[in-house]
Amino acid sequence: MKLYTYFRSSSSYRVRIALNLKGVDWEPAFVHLPKGEQRDAAYLAANPQGLVPALEEDDGLVLTQSLAIIEYLDETRSGPSFLPKDAAGRALVRAMAQVIACEIHPINNLRILKYLKNPLGHDQETVDDWYRHWVQEGFDALEPLVASHSNGRYCFGDQPTLADICLVPQMWNARRFNTDLSAYPTLLAVDAHLQTLDAFARAAPEQQPDAF
Repeated sequence: MKLYTYFRSSSSYRVRIALNLKGVDWEPAFVHLPKGEQRDAAYLAANPQGLVPALEEDDGLVLTQSLAIIEYLDETRSGPSFLPKDAAGRALVRAMAQVIACEIHPINNLRILKYLKNPLGHDQETVDDWYRHWVQEGFDALEPLVASHSNGRYCFGDQPTLADICLVPQMWNARRFNTDLSAYPTLLAVDAHLQTLDAFARAAPEQQPDAF
């Protein structure tokens, strides 16, 4: 199994966590986003959208979009489940994950931030303010949602779920942009616990071979 990944990509970070939680052996294939390697013809042949991550199975199957990949791993690999057994629990966990993956992340993606600078002409301070604004707006909604279902260690229930897999990379990126997270004590507590777990620690950007 091969994962097309970039160390600072939060969506790639999510899939690395999921692979580690499932105990899957995988080979990294590095795609350097700032250099534009995601637009190379060879990569576009595998993933026409030109984004990371992409997961390539040994039989040649290529899957894209991090949440789809994570649910595929959950359905095809043994190990801890990323979603609760009951329908209400699954809906709540998916809602938590989607606050990050569908609301915060898409408008703070690298290609969006680059577009704000060029061609739109905004300076770096304005771009960083844009990033922090959308993180905080999303976290303003996520904090009470998680607080009402968290045990202080995980977003929901007594083991990591899809919500936790999405939370940690977003917290990492928020800190990289110096986002004030003091208004989110539940998210901070869950994030601190999750980072002590081996599957999350090994997936961290600074632990990846392509980190620099």
